[in-house]
Amino acid sequence: MSPRLAPVLLLLLCLEVSGHEEAEPALSAARTLVWGPGLEADMVLPARFFYIQAVDGSGRNLTASPGEKTFDVKIVSPVEPFTRIWIQVLDRQDGSFLVRYRMYATYTDLHIHILLQNKHVAKSPFILKGPVYHEGCHCPQPSGSEWEARMHCPQSFPQIDRDLSFYASVDPDANAQEIPQRFGQRQSLCHYTIKDNKIYVETFGEHVGFRIFMDAILLSLTRKVRLPDIEFFVNLGDWPLEKRKPTEKIHPIFSWCGSNNTRDIVMPTYDLTESVLETMGRVSLDMMSVQANTGPPWPQKNATAFWRGRDSRQERLELVKLSRAHPDAVDAAFTNFFFFKHDESLYGPLVKHVSFFDFFKYKYQINIDGTVAAYRLPYLLAGDSVVLKQDSGYYEHFYNELRPWEHYIPIRADLGDLLEKIQWARDHDEEAKKIALAGQRFARANLMGDRIFCYYYKLFKAYAKLQVTEPKVREGMELVEQPADDLFPCYCHRTRAKDEL
Repeated sequence: MSPRLAPVLLLLLCLEVSGHEEAEPALSAARTLVWGPGLEADMVLPARFFYIQAVDGSGRNLTASPGEKTFDVKIVSPVEPFTRIWIQVLDRQDGSFLVRYRMYATYTDLHIHILLQNKHVAKSPFILKGPVYHEGCHCPQPSGSEWEARMHCPQSFPQIDRDLSFYASVDPDANAQEIPQRFGQRQSLCHYTIKDNKIYVETFGEHVGFRIFMDAILLSLTRKVRLPDIEFFVNLGDWPLEKRKPTEKIHPIFSWCGSNNTRDIVMPTYDLTESVLETMGRVSLDMMSVQANTGPPWPQKNATAFWRGRDSRQERLELVKLSRAHPDAVDAAFTNFFFFKHDESLYGPLVKHVSFFDFFKYKYQINIDGTVAAYRLPYLLAGDSVVLKQDSGYYEHFYNELRPWEHYIPIRADLGDLLEKIQWARDHDEEAKKIALAGQRFARANLMGDRIFCYYYKLFKAYAKLQVTEPKVREGMELVEQPADDLFPCYCHRTRAKDEL
């Protein structure tokens, strides 16, 4: 060997050894973590889900994606040659994956295989002892407390306690007379009675199309758990209705939105509710799909505040004018006009709709009221951009659990400090990122489908206890039928057990 080549070869050898020493440890199938409600047979949801956290050989959780196709998930029933189950493995880009699956039939047992390079991950295969019911199966758990335990429902929801605190008692007989007289002529209402876990309804007003959303969640709930006998009214409009003071005679009205100067009882919005019921169905935007479409990593996001929408509030007009004056700070534009006159010289031309997932190309998301609260906030929080939320008198069922400067950056109702807050976020990038991640964690923990079902059940349960007269199926009410499932009927084991007694 040439004396001149020896040092070069020695250097190359050192570099090769050094490279091996610095290489990241490979993913570990045994150490990788798997958990979530989709691994429990008794937790029936329209789309079941669970999580995978990638872990390397040294026991460290990955914080960046190891690749979209890293894990292979198969769900089979040992006694069925074909399983009608749609599976999606969603890469959350933070080292974790959300696996969701929708069953179109009920199975005796299910085996969930999770594989990493053909090796079983964690305790795979996970075995769900059946029967494992699909969403369309009518097999309610007779014990509400047992259903709550299996769903891991929280002990309480503060908003429910707050809303019901205005009502020492509820008189279904009086409400059946008084509420239609007071609201039924000018507003759109549904009057529901649930009796023996069957749903009956009468509508009031002209615009009652949104009844389909309330029917859907009630039908879904009564397939899963036996609801208490209950009688109540649902507001089908945008604005909450009960404006009387607590010292006056107030009527209990269930609404999708609340406000600081009304006394309505708030439920999860029809939009969020439908997204839960139709996950992996007819909706493309839901709390799970957002988590797999959060845009580029934080450093690569556009450092501009983003907004798109329609002209449903004066502040939205001001926002778009602000954007035209400060395009380096705000990118806001209207996709259509309905409430105000479109003046292109003030607001610019209308722009095409943008996919919601493309919102997350931007670091800063502006959440501003529409006719009432903007129902996009759950999805904005679930991304990994930071939300600049307008101070508002309107709220959804979870707003009171959010904390300014922890889960979002607050902005004044008149948007007077919006530019200042955007500049703060730019000057404090790490703090802004931390707020974005805290908002994301909140959404993941509190706004998924299991929590939405828990909220409705706990609300109906607490309200039923306030009733001082027996709920009745009133004249004019019609039965809301469960949809027929002739193709994949299910045999409820609880019905069988009852028949055998």
